Amino acid sequence: MFGGFFEKLKSGLTKTKDGFTDKISEMLNLYVTIDEDLFDELEEILITSDIGVETTLEIIDRVRDKIKENKVKEPSKVNDCLKEVLIEMLGNEVNSIVPEKTPEIMLVIGVNGVGKTTSIGKIAAKLKDNKQKVILAAADTFRAAAIDQLEVWSKRAGVDIIRHQEGSDPAAVVFDAIQAAKARKADVLICDTAGRLHNKKNLMDELGKINRIIDREFNEAKRQTFLVLDATTGQNAVQQAKQFMEVCPVDGIILTKLDGTAKGGVVISIKQQLNIPVKLIGVGEGIDDLQEFDARAFVEALF
Repeated sequence: MFGGFFEKLKSGLTKTKDGFTDKISEMLNLYVTIDEDLFDELEEILITSDIGVETTLEIIDRVRDKIKENKVKEPSKVNDCLKEVLIEMLGNEVNSIVPEKTPEIMLVIGVNGVGKTTSIGKIAAKLKDNKQKVILAAADTFRAAAIDQLEVWSKRAGVDIIRHQEGSDPAAVVFDAIQAAKARKADVLICDTAGRLHNKKNLMDELGKINRIIDREFNEAKRQTFLVLDATTGQNAVQQAKQFMEVCPVDGIILTKLDGTAKGGVVISIKQQLNIPVKLIGVGEGIDDLQEFDARAFVEALF
């Protein structure tokens, strides 16, 4: 575990820690015995940390079992049981964004304003640092701002970008980007796509068309679809993910703006309710503040 990485994670989770684990510790200090009132208060803190009702009930059940199993008598030790439960629920996964085999094509989806374009720029920089050749495709052609913003990030990360005019066909951009990726022997092609959830039919058609182009033109590439969610929206992010999952398969979640919210508990909710791995988390504004998600490190930083 890198010291710097952990410190950054810890400071990025300060707001969640204040509203979640610190609150639990304070609450447990007021109890002399482990009773129903204690569980009720614990439940309330978990729900207000945006862990969600379903996931909270599951956590409480598991904590009860753990207390019995470990014959815990002191309220202060409940914290250790909770920590163990959260690590078990999140799994021991440490995610890497660096592809195992290349070429790889990443489709990045998500509604406007969640930090999609910024995340793509940061992923590109991370991969380039890892000696990967990266090309970006500006296939969110619905907004000129999205294309321009991606261009800025391509310059910052020092990678190529394929772009068309605003309003052009996103699948045509992806087609051209695939040809460029083949010609330039790129390792990873990252496609920014539009995220207009209020018009699911259009989104479905658009992603369907893009996927058919990839099938036909770049079948040898490993394909992954990443959904970008904004942690500050808490349980709404979970609902958004469910809606996107109706439209297309999702291989991983990129959770942004964790440093700006006390709702970091949503990570547990996403894992529990959607069973999709959280691949990357954003814990700051800097180009290297998008970190690969390490479940154990995340829980350790919270406690």
